[in-house]
Amino acid sequence: MRDLTPLAFADGATASVLGRFYVWAATDGLEILIWILGGLLVIRCIRWSADKYAARVESQFHNSDLIVQTEDSKHRRALVDVVAWTMIVIVAIIVILRIMVVFNIPITGLTGPGAVIGAALGFGAQRVVQDILAGFFVVAEKQYGYGDVVSLAVTGGMLAEGTVEDVTLRMTKLRTSEGEVITVPNGQIIKATNLSKDWARAVVDVPVPAEADIAKVNETLDRVGTDFYEEKRWHDLMLDPPSPLGVIDLELDSITVRVVARTLPGKQFDISRALRVSIVRALAREGITVAPGREVEAASAPPAALADELGKAKHRDE
Repeated sequence: MRDLTPLAFADGATASVLGRFYVWAATDGLEILIWILGGLLVIRCIRWSADKYAARVESQFHNSDLIVQTEDSKHRRALVDVVAWTMIVIVAIIVILRIMVVFNIPITGLTGPGAVIGAALGFGAQRVVQDILAGFFVVAEKQYGYGDVVSLAVTGGMLAEGTVEDVTLRMTKLRTSEGEVITVPNGQIIKATNLSKDWARAVVDVPVPAEADIAKVNETLDRVGTDFYEEKRWHDLMLDPPSPLGVIDLELDSITVRVVARTLPGKQFDISRALRVSIVRALAREGITVAPGREVEAASAPPAALADELGKAKHRDE
C-alpha cells in the first residue's frame, strides 16, 4: 500500500521540482550558459585584438626611425578602439536578446513597454546620446587621435590640456604634464585645439630694453636661429630654422620681438625651452639684457596659427 502521509507528499513534490530543474538546467539553462560564456569569450577576443593592434603600433613606432607617430597611425588606433567598443555593445545586445528568446519572452510584445522605457531614457540619457554623436564626429573628422597634444574648451569655460591617451565614442582621456588623467565627455567639448596636427610651431617672445638696437637684436636672433637649427640634437625635431618676425609689441621701457619655428608634432615645447636659453646667452654676449622685470616668454601655437604672419615676414625679407 502507498504511503499517503504529508511527508510523502512533500518528498514527491520536492523530487518533482528538482526533476524539472534538472531538465531545465540540462536544456535551456545550458543554452543560456553557453550564450553567456560565448559572449564573454567573443568580447575577450575583441579586446585582445584591439590591445594587440595597439601594442604592434607602439612596437613599430619604437623600432622605426620616426620621432613622432604619423597622423594615419594615430587615427587608426583611435578608430580601432571605437570599432572594438561598438562590437562589444553589439555582442552584448545579441546575447541579451537570445536569452530573452530562451525564456520565451516575446520580443514583439516589448514594443509598447520599450517605447515607454526608451522615452524615459531619452530624457535622462540625452547627455550620453550627445556624447556618442560628438565622439563619432571626433573620430570621423580626424580632429585628434591617440598621442596628440590637445587643448579642449569644455562647457563652463574650463580648459582641459594634455596628451590624448584614449578616445571612445563617449569620452576622451587626457594625461596632463603633472601626470593627472582628465576624462572629458565628448558632448561637453566646445572647441578642440590640436597642438600636434601634422606640425606645430614654437613661439618665443623676447622683451628687450627700449634703448636697444633693434637691428642688432634681429641680427643676433637670426644668427641664433641658424646655429640652433644646425645643432644635431634639435635639427631632427624642426622643419625650418627659427626666424624673428620683428617687433610685435611696444611699451615705454621695452620692445618685444617674436621668434618662431616650425617643429614636429608635440615637440614645440622642447624647442621653445631650449631656444630661450640660446637667445638669452647670445643677447648677453652682445651686451643686450632682457628688459627689467620681464622674462623671455615661450609658448606654442597650433599648426595654423601665425601662418599669415610668418608668410608676410618672409615676403619682407625677400
